[in-house]
Amino acid sequence: MKKSLLLIPLIVISCKKESAVPMVSDKDSAVATEMPDSVYKVDSVALKKRDSIINNAPATKEVLRKGVMRNEKEGQIIRTADATQLPFTLGEKFTKDDQELVLKLTHYDRPNIKAKISTKEKDFNIRFNQIKLPNGDYDGPFGREMTYETPGKGEVWLIIGKSNMASGNTQGSFTVSVE
Repeated sequence: MKKSLLLIPLIVISCKKESAVPMVSDKDSAVATEMPDSVYKVDSVALKKRDSIINNAPATKEVLRKGVMRNEKEGQIIRTADATQLPFTLGEKFTKDDQELVLKLTHYDRPNIKAKISTKEKDFNIRFNQIKLPNGDYDGPFGREMTYETPGKGEVWLIIGKSNMASGNTQGSFTVSVE
């Protein structure tokens, strides 16, 4: 009887282990995994054949594509992606006022960058606030679409947030497409 009481906690602990989500890395197809509806909510987006969707599950710190990370701290969401994966589209959601997204593109070596913010939210106050270039210079603000010549090679940051010169809702879901 005493031995069976010792086995019960071990059985309970072993049953509670979560299954690992496999990494998928096929450059010419969209990424798809099975997740509970309560964790995974992404607007359907029409994509070009070579685009990828990068998952935005709130509980996920390392996102499904190799080299893409997500960290959140003090109202700032930082996403890091390897520019060799371009073009891609990623989903994000602002849940608090005054949040901003910093999309860091490492190993950027193209002569220009083209990016677009899309949303289905009504009256959503969002734009590209700044771009940080490989040489450390900043430029901006921009609108929801931008094309910019990128001098040099290195890390490029796209900083997305609300416009202080406009009104509207600052919370909601959106996607960022980068080419």
